[in-house]
Amino acid sequence: MQEQLKRATIRDVARHAGVSTAAVSKVLRDAYGVSPGMKARVEESIAALNYRPLALARGMRGSSYTLGVFLVDLSNTFFSVLVEGVRDVAEDLGYQVLIGQGRRGLDSQRQLIDAMVDRRMDGLLLIAPFGAVEELERLGRTLPVVVLGRHGPADNFDTVASDDIAGSSLIVDHLVALGHERIAFLDHDHPDNEPSMPQIVRRRGYDQAMIRHGLERRIDHLPGRWGTDGGIQAGRRLVNRSQRPTALHGGADVAALGAYTALLESGIRVPEDISIVGYDNVPATALPPIGLTTVDQSGVEMGRQAAELLLSRIEGRTESRHVLIPPRLVVRKTTAAPAGA
Repeated sequence: MQEQLKRATIRDVARHAGVSTAAVSKVLRDAYGVSPGMKARVEESIAALNYRPLALARGMRGSSYTLGVFLVDLSNTFFSVLVEGVRDVAEDLGYQVLIGQGRRGLDSQRQLIDAMVDRRMDGLLLIAPFGAVEELERLGRTLPVVVLGRHGPADNFDTVASDDIAGSSLIVDHLVALGHERIAFLDHDHPDNEPSMPQIVRRRGYDQAMIRHGLERRIDHLPGRWGTDGGIQAGRRLVNRSQRPTALHGGADVAALGAYTALLESGIRVPEDISIVGYDNVPATALPPIGLTTVDQSGVEMGRQAAELLLSRIEGRTESRHVLIPPRLVVRKTTAAPAGA
């Protein structure tokens, strides 16, 4: 393990040779336009530092040294945190990361993914895609694939996800400890939901935690979508209820912040009248005017681990792996004991 941590990176080679990382990458893939002098200088630095790029990729004449990252929702800033982690690993090994944004809907996603495959990228990393597992399995037989935000083992692709059962349990446990019993869960309703998706697993974790605390009759699934607009609409539904919950598991930060906005606009105080908890710990949640209590699922680390899995797939690994990242609760200003407790 220690030896792996001290391994030279492409940036080390670039500094040693006095060139850019792009120049080192060109030498590694024997690209056009590299002068003999630059090639010799880079190769000397590679030897001096004992730099070892991915063995299989180095030997692949057709390797593009390009990884594709597919995502749908650019409005969710947690996804940009994931991409940051992917880039940390990929660029150190001389890979470029190209991002493709699909639209909502399976047909649009399929078209973009097919286009990325056609461009002969070395591997694909899919962030929270819709679509059946069988479809992802078929894609995984075409090229190396890692899926971020899917649970469960698969035959032809790897997965990286937060331990969403544990994360939801942290939220319910925290709220119950404060004295809450009427705790709602903000659902992400979508016709293409699959059992392995975070929205389903987090809801299951909420249900299980409520039952564990003897609150099965209090289970309350609030219809909505995990986006700003979906959260606002869900918050407005809460406002119109004759009996509101005293706490809300927001499902995702982007939805929780939307619900927070709708409640404040209606004169409902957070946390005095209702406590709200998010999930993701995106940067905006830490801003002083908000201070959203949330679950941190280590987005940068998730991205790094996904990139490492993808690169080892490119290197030749065939057995599937499923990585769960332990979550932690970040308590801020939006949770408190219910009124009258």
